[in-house]
Amino acid sequence: MPAVVMAESGGDASDFPAKLTKQVFICSLIAAFGGLMFGYDIGISGGVTSMDDFLTEFFPVVYAKKHHVKENNYCKYDNQFLQLFTSSLYLAAILASFFASITCKKFGRKLTIQAASVFFVMGSILNTVAKDLGMLIAGRICLGAGVGFGNQAVPLFISEIAPARYRGGLNICFQLLITVGILLANMINYGTSRLHPYGWRLSLGGAAVPALILLIGSFAITETPTSLIERGKNEEGLRTLRKIRGVENVEKEYEAILHATELASKEKHSYKKLMQRSSRPQLYVTILLQVFQQFTGINVIMFYAPVLFQTMGFGSDASLLSAVVTGGINVLSTLVANFIVDRVGRKKLLIEAAVQMFIAQSIMGIVLSTQLKATNTMPDRYAVIVLILVCIFVSGFAWSWGPLGWLIPSEIFPLEVRNAGFFFAVSTNMLFTFLIAQAFLTMLCRLKSGIFFFFAAWVFVMFFFAIFLLPETKGIPIDEMKDRAWKKHWYWKKYFNEDNNGKGNEKGDLQ
Repeated sequence: MPAVVMAESGGDASDFPAKLTKQVFICSLIAAFGGLMFGYDIGISGGVTSMDDFLTEFFPVVYAKKHHVKENNYCKYDNQFLQLFTSSLYLAAILASFFASITCKKFGRKLTIQAASVFFVMGSILNTVAKDLGMLIAGRICLGAGVGFGNQAVPLFISEIAPARYRGGLNICFQLLITVGILLANMINYGTSRLHPYGWRLSLGGAAVPALILLIGSFAITETPTSLIERGKNEEGLRTLRKIRGVENVEKEYEAILHATELASKEKHSYKKLMQRSSRPQLYVTILLQVFQQFTGINVIMFYAPVLFQTMGFGSDASLLSAVVTGGINVLSTLVANFIVDRVGRKKLLIEAAVQMFIAQSIMGIVLSTQLKATNTMPDRYAVIVLILVCIFVSGFAWSWGPLGWLIPSEIFPLEVRNAGFFFAVSTNMLFTFLIAQAFLTMLCRLKSGIFFFFAAWVFVMFFFAIFLLPETKGIPIDEMKDRAWKKHWYWKKYFNEDNNGKGNEKGDLQ
């Protein structure tokens, strides 16, 4: 068991006394295993779809195209059903996240996390024993339900249980384990690709291991004080708050949570409240963060890394090994975010990374446009250059738009609309992940190297969004975010007018 970290939460990071206790650390780590499951799935699908045994079993047309001597480099894997195998999970996650937003409020974050782990186990079993494409897709849909429930509950759970001073670093544990899951999946794919003809079954079945860890571990975590008080369990909430903060003097934080829950209890229609003018700044920023996160092109790299590297001329083993390299960079860079996000802040990381990703993608597009034609093999030295550029791109994403795309929406909504607001984060993320996953191989076939310029253009827009439209949320207690961040922002403050209840003028929009 990790030792207790007896660091005091002082200074101007928070007005509430707290220590980063062993209880908080362990609960955050166990909950973050939902991220490991998510990451494992992202990494495993791209490697499996590049395995000949898997293609022969479920996608013989793609297998034939892949081995056709004169097949266009950019169109080898252009198949809607193959893309559906990857993307169906995210379509299911959209619907699941809506139900998860309800269970989070009515039954708590802990039970929602447990439900996610059950769906993960079911999906892993179905995929492992799949006999036809329908069974395979059914397994993916179960995994999608797990992703929807897990991604809805885990970031909220960690944001509510963590002291304000350490909220960013602890919440990024979720993204860190996503990257660890991707790396593990890439390593497993590299090993199982040599195990014929059932290596792909071992890859897909491996998802059951982190799912079982999450299921067993979820019984050991404590419910958040906010969730307990929200459901009328005030005394238990106060005891839990003292336990996780490691101090007796928690009355001020308890009163803040109690006040927030009283306001929330008066709001019977949280989705209607979310549409009011005073909730729109957080909602707009949340939705834009999810759209931008996907239009960086990161999931193109993570879903289809082995496919992409094979397109550039790497052999099957080399392409899987290259995916392991990028997965390792992903993990290390997310660790950087863990240590610096609560020191540097959110905005600076997002701005720096936008510049880094834009440069890397633009150069990638130039190299591919000049060196990879329809039927040739890219010279080795240029393939290595592209691999290095991919690593630079992935590192920038992994310490910024990746983890912060989940962290910021989990900390900016007031309690009365927190579950509803975070539902929009999860569902928007899953919707655009689905669209990218379903369309990428076709876009690659049509746009060829131009696809990297397409994503670079989006990153260019993201740079200005981070500068002008995103308030800094570092160190602000989660239930004081509206007053200390949004009402002081040069643009968003007009949405609040003079009305602290958030009713104001209902006509406002982005203008």
